[in-house]
Amino acid sequence: MKEYRLTREGLNKLLKEKEELINVKRKEIAERLKEAKERSGDLSENTEYEYAKNEQAFIEGRIEQIDDILDNHVIIEENKQKGVIDIGSTVVVKDLSTGKQKKFMIVSSVESDPENNKISDESPMGRALVNRETGDEVTIKTPKKTFGLKVVKIE
Repeated sequence: MKEYRLTREGLNKLLKEKEELINVKRKEIAERLKEAKERSGDLSENTEYEYAKNEQAFIEGRIEQIDDILDNHVIIEENKQKGVIDIGSTVVVKDLSTGKQKKFMIVSSVESDPENNKISDESPMGRALVNRETGDEVTIKTPKKTFGLKVVKIE
């Protein structure tokens, strides 16, 4: 069984999502299914009903996925090795080719949210940075490009 490493923030986000799925989304889908059934007797040709059934399956699958994560998680309280990058570390790096700096947090794959500067420890960048220290330089290979970063600061 896979162990999921989560920050406390990530755990709280999953608990909130599960609550929303169970208490709000399930009820909304049940209502949509009921309405779709009432509008059309032949469910085999009712696209609204089929769409709602597919969405219901997605919601139930996501609830199961969250339950698996919650059953097999470990909370990462704080980086035990000060000055070393791990899940929960906020890192400032400098792109060696452009000189631009970027700040982001290393999180588990469950919490990954690149648009909000939360980078998975399993991503190419995350793998390259975990266990590094301030001043270290790393080369990151992605499917599209290869680039270098220097660790400027670890918070």
